[in-house]
Formats: sequence, C-alpha cells, structure tokens
Amino acid sequence: MAQSTVNRYRPPRHAQQPPRHIFSARSGRRGPGRHRRLKRVVLAVFAVAFIWLAFSLGGALLNPALGSSMGSRFAEWARGHGASSIVNWVENEWYSHHPPPVGGTLPPGAIRTPSASQPTNSTSAAYLPTPKPIVPFASPAIPGEGDWSPVGRRVDGVPAIYETTLRPDAIHTSYVVGVAWMDTKLLRATLYSGSSIPGGGPFPNSAPVKNSAARTLVAAFNAGFLMANANGGYYTAGKTEIPLRRGAASFVVYRNGSSNIVSWGNDVTPNHTIVSVRQNLDLLVNNGRPVAGLEANDTTKWGFTLGNAVYVWRSGIGITANGALVYVGGPGLNITDLANLLVRAGAVRAMELDINTDWVNFSAYHPSTSGGLAAPSNGRELLPAMTGTPARYFETWWARDFITMSAVVKPTSSKG
Repeated sequence: MAQSTVNRYRPPRHAQQPPRHIFSARSGRRGPGRHRRLKRVVLAVFAVAFIWLAFSLGGALLNPALGSSMGSRFAEWARGHGASSIVNWVENEWYSHHPPPVGGTLPPGAIRTPSASQPTNSTSAAYLPTPKPIVPFASPAIPGEGDWSPVGRRVDGVPAIYETTLRPDAIHTSYVVGVAWMDTKLLRATLYSGSSIPGGGPFPNSAPVKNSAARTLVAAFNAGFLMANANGGYYTAGKTEIPLRRGAASFVVYRNGSSNIVSWGNDVTPNHTIVSVRQNLDLLVNNGRPVAGLEANDTTKWGFTLGNAVYVWRSGIGITANGALVYVGGPGLNITDLANLLVRAGAVRAMELDINTDWVNFSAYHPSTSGGLAAPSNGRELLPAMTGTPARYFETWWARDFITMSAVVKPTSSKG
C-alpha cells in the first residue's frame, strides 16, 4: 500500500525565528535600541570624565602655585589625585639615571665674591657678632668660598643678614649651595600660611605680604613639606590647625618675634608665649652634631615625598649657640650633606625644610630708601638658580606656607 503523503504547512524560513534585532526574554538578545542607549551612556561617561580631566589637569598646569614648571605642576596634581606611588616611581627612575656628577669645576662667578662690609653706624641697637667664615669642604678652596657678605637692608644701621656660597662636599664639586645667617636680635620671625597650606584659616598672617609688613621685611624663605608628608602639626594665632606631634622638629615663634628650633615636648612645651609652631619631620641636628641614624642612601625619613631621591634640592634651618638663625639651601644635596652644612654654619639644632627645585627659596630685600617697601623688584635670591623669584611671597595665589624675617626697629637703606 502506497504511503500517503501528508501536506503540512511550513512557514517561511524568516518567520520561524524572531528576527535577530528583536529582543525577547526567550532569546536573551538585545535589539539595536538597547545598544544605542548603552553606547550613549558610555560616551556620556567618557565625555564627563574628559571634561573633568581637562578642567582639573588644565587648571593645575596653569597654576603657578603648584610649581614653576609644567612637570612639577603635573606631579603635584597627580599626587593630589591618588597617584603618589606612580609619581614617586617615575622620579626614582629619573634620579637613578641622573646622579650628580662626581668632580667637575665651577664656572667663573659661581662662588660669590664677598662684598666689603660697610661700617656699622648704630649706637642704640643690640646685635650679634658677625659670623666667622665657614671652612669649605672642598680643597683647595675657591676665593670667597665660605666668606660672608652683608645683604638686604640694614636695621638701625647694622647688617641683619649675611650670605655665603660654597661647595656642599669634596666629591660633587660642580655644585654650589647658599647659606644665610640672620641676626635674631635685629629681626623678628613671622609664620605665614599659604593659600592651601596648612588649610583652614583664616589666619592673621597669610600670603601675600601686605604693604604694612613690607615696610620692615628683610627676608623670606620656604617652610616645610606638604602637611600630609611633614609628620607633624601646625599651630598659629591660638589655633591648632593640625595636631602637634611630640618629638617633631619644630620652628617655634614667640610673641616677641623671637624664634627657636626644638624637639616639641622635649625641649619646649606649650605655653602662652608661643604664637606659631611649624613642624617638619624630626631634628636633623642636635647638640651641635648630625643626629644618629642619618644614612645618605636611605632617605625615606627625610624626603619620601620626592620618590626617596637622594641628591635633590634641599633646604634646612638651624639655630646657633648665640641664637642666630642659619638657612641652607641648594642642589645636589643628600640628607647628610644638609646636616653637615648646617653644623659647619654653626647650628646646634636644625631641621629640614622643603625639598625639590620648585620649593627651595630664600630671598632678601633691600629697598633703596629708608623704610621703603620690600618688593620683588628689590629682592634677590640666595642662589641665582633658585626658582620662583622673590615675587612668590607677594602673590595671593602662593600655596605654601613660609617664614619672614622683619626689622625689629626702623630699617635704614643698604646696598647689600
């Protein structure tokens, strides 16, 4: 018997399955509408991120408060946005491939020729004896190396600041550092906050230096690290902005304008005569000697904010046995060099201040008229290679805190 054929209706092939572009719960497929929406969301996220990056990074690169170079501004921006470890790695790599040269000679004029000291014509002001020359580290000494010259305007006819230049050690003889000696009987110290350091505020003394203060301003110099890296606190005008740490190296300013460098809580404890305390790490020099444990090739305690680099621009401040302040700043310094320089300059206690090219600055001012305003135009840096110029302390945008030294009595003009 012949097999019968059953005719069954078969729908067209295209009707057997839902089209690929139709989303159905059974097929789990997404149509073009869903893809377009997802693409728009992704593009919108990228656009928002790009706009934020453009404004944030672009603003940082145009902000002189973050440094004088684009590289330093980018590094500061990156550190502030969670990339400190990356920045430190890059800096480590750069410094490991660019060590300071050994040996070498200086170009003519790199060591400052001492200027003749003008006679002191004061009969009323008490002042400290002129500092003795610093014995150079490198031999033979270059003429003028370690010899002092008076700079800045005089205070009641007396030079209040002396400066000198010398090579930092006997090995890296193509570098020059500067040392400034400040007479604390003629000068009073003031701690100024910057536009972002220490934060908080407002404070009575904040950047920029006003005209009222510029009439007696003789010098200004950088303070310490960013507070997040200083391992210490900040106190001024009766307000503890960041808690003070016991044992931290501290620059202390008193109501009468005198100053000291101490181990907080050991040498000095809080009292009503203190108006400002700026802490930064631990003491670098104590009892006239570098503190125990300094290691030239291990600076994690003394400069980790710069990727643990060894030889960099560094600065420090010390106090001598008779109360003078000595500031040291310059390139190609490791931590032991800085300590040795401070000791050689007469410091019995000393602390490291800020590091890196953009932040190390000491400027002295000498207006041409008695009682004239200190200004960028009559300022001079301790070393010509210092960046930022003497103008930084007169700018509203200057971000970092700093210290000024001003005349105790009416100043007189000088051509220091």
